[in-house]
Amino acid sequence: MTITAERKQELIKDYRREETDTGSPEVQVSILTERIQGLTEHLKAHKHDFASRRGLLMLVSKRTSLLRYLANKDEARYKELIGRLGLRR
Repeated sequence: MTITAERKQELIKDYRREETDTGSPEVQVSILTERIQGLTEHLKAHKHDFASRRGLLMLVSKRTSLLRYLANKDEARYKELIGRLGLRR
């Protein structure tokens, strides 16, 4: 459900735009996607965990907002990101 600090650092390293970048939309979306995948697996086994389901919906909403922002700001970066993450859009 949660990601380890090492995994988070790997994601930041893979998706950052420059050496000191830790908060760009690409990094944020990649971290949210990792958390969403973990929660999705958890909910497959625990169908009645409604608190986690609510948390999942909030994460998906936040990711959607960030993707919408990125699509409006720079469509090329947006398309590259969803291609790398394998997201449907």
